[in-house]
Amino acid sequence: MMEVMMKTIIKTRRNETTNGAEKLTPEARRALVGLSLSMLLPSLATSIANVALPAMAEGFNASFQEVQWIVLAYLLAVTALIVSAGRLGDIVGRRRLLLAGIGLFTVASLLCAVAPALWLLVAARAIQGLGAAVMMSLTLALVGQTVPKAKTGGAMGLLGTMSAIGTAIGPSLGGVLIAGLGWRAIFLVNVPLGVLNYLLAHYYLPVERPKAETERRAGFDLTGTFVLAATLAAYALAVTIGRGHFGSLNAALLLTAIFGVGLFVAVETRIASPLIRLAMLRDPVLSASLATSALVATVMMATLVVGPFYLSRGLGLETTSVGLVLSAGPLVAALTGAPSGRIVDRFGAGRITLIGLVGIAIGLAVLSVLPAGFGVAGYVAASVVVTAGYALFQAANNTVVMTGIEADWRGVVSGMLSLSRNLGLITGASAMGAVFALASGAVDIMTAPPESAAAGMRTTFAVATILIIVALGIAIGSRGFLRRVVSFNPERGEDLNASSAQA
Repeated sequence: MMEVMMKTIIKTRRNETTNGAEKLTPEARRALVGLSLSMLLPSLATSIANVALPAMAEGFNASFQEVQWIVLAYLLAVTALIVSAGRLGDIVGRRRLLLAGIGLFTVASLLCAVAPALWLLVAARAIQGLGAAVMMSLTLALVGQTVPKAKTGGAMGLLGTMSAIGTAIGPSLGGVLIAGLGWRAIFLVNVPLGVLNYLLAHYYLPVERPKAETERRAGFDLTGTFVLAATLAAYALAVTIGRGHFGSLNAALLLTAIFGVGLFVAVETRIASPLIRLAMLRDPVLSASLATSALVATVMMATLVVGPFYLSRGLGLETTSVGLVLSAGPLVAALTGAPSGRIVDRFGAGRITLIGLVGIAIGLAVLSVLPAGFGVAGYVAASVVVTAGYALFQAANNTVVMTGIEADWRGVVSGMLSLSRNLGLITGASAMGAVFALASGAVDIMTAPPESAAAGMRTTFAVATILIIVALGIAIGSRGFLRRVVSFNPERGEDLNASSAQA
């Protein structure tokens, strides 16, 4: 009898081990390919359009300020609607809404390619941004329904890799397409990829269980959605228009955004089915992850804003060489994304979050004191450290958030996570660019002497290092996520694990 019991125990333990390390099924792998495309396409659509602005200005006989709205319309739509899209997915079904978002993105890409007038292209880009907001907000949320919990880190790392690849190949792919086929090809390339994305998602994403009657009746917060969208749009415009010059219009928009935040809080505390349950933000894990995500994105944008000026003015590189050097960072992110996810699965998300932040801080600190004599090699080496740390942080931070939230709120939290990153990017583009211009002391940075560009670069990355130290302090201050994965109940604003322990 004892021998039978021992065999049973050993068999059970083996089964548990096998389940914990269970390989993904072919269906789950194909579903992950679909989710990867849902991360790749929005990132590609963001980075590929900038390189085409001169060609589109010539094609429509328009000014730079006019064609800039081709980029702004997409950015505003994504920023303003990404949280609302996540919440709507929680209500109507994330798979169903993701399919609608992919379809909308694909059709809008075709409309962009055939637009006969600039205003129609801008409108189509806004629609494309709406589809992208749905895709970005729901892709992370669907990971929990697609892969086992033990494989979440690896999946998050893969999705981070695809986002980095989309950002990295956008400018170079756009340049090749424009040279060979014209600017309309940068939108046409999304159509076959979008169709493939739709088919993979349709056939291989797990079908969600039917919503209960109470869930189907859950109201969508139209008032909160409108207020939040207007607030985020005002903020995005405040930090993007003027091309670095902060004038009275920027100040008015920023004040509008501040007022909008207060109005949104007032609305959400009084409505029965709010867009965001504000009690969620009292959870230290979620609030720390959102704050650190925004700070890290702000800093990472500095490498894209400051890097080209330093390499061209400070080191005297030609445009082609600048592009090659800048591609090193996204390339490292693409190569380290999936391994970073496996490291998170192996050693734990909380620990890897801190290691990633430390790596970013070390790389930025080196850049802030880097002598010009180290040249391109020194810049690339420090950038590789920064990017590798970012890959670790991104995989770990996403895993911490998406494995610790209730299933019914994964959509809105995924949207909030993507929003924090997006706000960090647009803030970094404005704020870090202003720091660089101020620190260089040049009236026109395009004609600044090498020593001025180098001084501006070092000061900017010193500020960036301080921001990462702040992020590290926030992460350490929220020590709960270093020890556990929370099950957060947004209805009561409390940690279910803690409640269980007390019980």
